[in-house]
Amino acid sequence: MIEMKWLYEIILIIYGFSLIGYFIDFIHNSRKANRIAFWLLSMVWFIQTVFFVYEIIVQKSFPVATVVDSLLMYSWVLITFSLIINKLFPVRFIGMFINIFGFFILLMYVAASAANRFPSQAIAFVHEILIAHITLAIISYGFFTLAFLLSIMYLIQYRFLKKKKGLKWMWRLGDLGVLDNYSFRAVSAGVPLLLIAIILGVVWANVSTSAFFWIDAKTIGSIIVLIVYTVYLILRIIFGYKGKFLSSFNTVAFLILLINFFLFSSLSNFHF
Repeated sequence: MIEMKWLYEIILIIYGFSLIGYFIDFIHNSRKANRIAFWLLSMVWFIQTVFFVYEIIVQKSFPVATVVDSLLMYSWVLITFSLIINKLFPVRFIGMFINIFGFFILLMYVAASAANRFPSQAIAFVHEILIAHITLAIISYGFFTLAFLLSIMYLIQYRFLKKKKGLKWMWRLGDLGVLDNYSFRAVSAGVPLLLIAIILGVVWANVSTSAFFWIDAKTIGSIIVLIVYTVYLILRIIFGYKGKFLSSFNTVAFLILLINFFLFSSLSNFHF
């Protein structure tokens, strides 16, 4: 039989992949990503519905007695709205943000109720949230690093073409359009991962015994990095910027990331 902790972890993983799918659909207008994300979210909705039925029929209680229990219903309502909006209304922007908030609420419920749901494994579960937070943040940094390298290659290639030098090296660096597009895709992958990592970090800090400070160099720095790369996506998608300007912006964004990773970490009160 699947342990309760594992079941909650599976739900959160499925929800996380669904969130990434909706983000990819929003950025790249991918119907395939939208369908996959929709069915993954439907699985989360179904499992939560089973929880409600179990609580009402077997436990003889409606799960709204406490603030923590009401978080589960709150998350279920948000997921229901998201599924309805996705099917009936072409408003992907609202649906994506409903899912981001819904994921945060569900994660808060699971983390806050861990001591009652699976007391013997509650500490391990909270520790796993921290591990997931760090892992996803590092993976997102990997995507941002790839985007930075592609942007540097773009700028070098652009300079070669501008001065008509080094033409024999062009085939090694790649086409400008390809470099620009791959850099954009790398940032598109890194942003949702960093967002989920930050959500995990905030939830972990609030349910663990560790001191958490919003006014902390690394916390503020991570939020700034997320904002900067979000601005990159806005410039690309909404305002149509491409090429040299966006590659230069991406280079500056990566320098901000390095400052956050090396300098702000040393100034943090609880980050390494």
